[in-house]
Amino acid sequence: MSSTSSTGSTGSATSSTTTLITNIASLVTNDPSLGDGSPLGLIQDAAVVIDGDRIAWTGDSRKAPATDNRVDAGGRAVIPGFVDSHSHLVFAGDRTQEFNARMSGRAYSAGGIRTTVAATRAASDAELERNLTHYLAEALRQGTTTFETKSGYGLTVEDEARSLRIAAAHTDEVTYLGAHIVSPDHADDPAAYVALVTGEMLDACAPYARWIDVFCEKGAFDGDQARAILTAGRAKGLHPRIHANQLSYGPGVQLAVELDAASADHCTHLTDADVDALASGATVATLLPGAEFSTRAEWPDARRLVDAGVTVALSTDCNPGSSFTSSVPFCIALAVRDMGMTPDEAAWSATAGGAAALRREDVGRLAPGAYADLAFLDAPSHVHLAYRPGVPLVREVWRRGTRV
Repeated sequence: MSSTSSTGSTGSATSSTTTLITNIASLVTNDPSLGDGSPLGLIQDAAVVIDGDRIAWTGDSRKAPATDNRVDAGGRAVIPGFVDSHSHLVFAGDRTQEFNARMSGRAYSAGGIRTTVAATRAASDAELERNLTHYLAEALRQGTTTFETKSGYGLTVEDEARSLRIAAAHTDEVTYLGAHIVSPDHADDPAAYVALVTGEMLDACAPYARWIDVFCEKGAFDGDQARAILTAGRAKGLHPRIHANQLSYGPGVQLAVELDAASADHCTHLTDADVDALASGATVATLLPGAEFSTRAEWPDARRLVDAGVTVALSTDCNPGSSFTSSVPFCIALAVRDMGMTPDEAAWSATAGGAAALRREDVGRLAPGAYADLAFLDAPSHVHLAYRPGVPLVREVWRRGTRV
């Protein structure tokens, strides 16, 4: 099964089969009204009823209604499937040597992206799709049931469009990132590349994408260029997201809030004004600890953001250069250990937070009406995701009401 994230229901109440999952030690619903009143909406000794591809009921296992089928969770914790709202999976090639050099002392910069661009351009459609589906399957096994992915390693009209076409066959959460870096073909004329990204390339890519993104950073695109790119995308019906404030302080976060971007991603270097802006708007701060882990960079201060009332998402940033992990549980453990989050906050941010970063209400929670996307943990509580780092705790994954 492909790791799609369709927004429409499949099947109907009249023809679907109902399934009761019972003997759940601890159920994370992410709906405070259903459980203990916390953001996680925890229910102990819980049960879930699935009707077709949706959640129909959650509650105390002793009060569960009759269903067609019954599944025993074996005293495990059950959580919503992870919502990974930031990845770069349409690529070819390998950057092992760059990683090895970085771990030997070389600083990280945006320049390594050019290596992947050359390999991606040289790859066939079949090679790119095979790579994409490999990592989607890898993520699904680890509990990720909704996955956003971007273009950004083609940087020509043809290569960006084919990257998005390939991605769109496997997920609805597709992002046009022609503005990843200035294409090597336009290294001496960045303005001409911005014109291409906002013109012919946008026209070719918009039919395959839901989102538009830009890397607003020294060595990539400045604030004025980023505004022009995101504004052009919005005029074509694409909603903004932005790589913001990863390597240095900059205008990215303020621009994200100004343009009502769904998400400002990385958010490592923030002023008090940046934090206040995020707290005042609907833009989610998506933190990507795999990137800091893989580049030995300064950790984002999640505690500062959460305490200010900012909505925080946790995602993998899975890409071949700066964060080559598809494991959301690994990112949860990093966020708890090094970014000041509690286990509860990190679990919420990797599920409901990711859904907020995609402006979705049908994923990231286990409440009536939401998709039946869930993961069984070989543990009695979600806290074990941080408590037992590196251990493959995801025992079973259900997606759209089907065990996968």
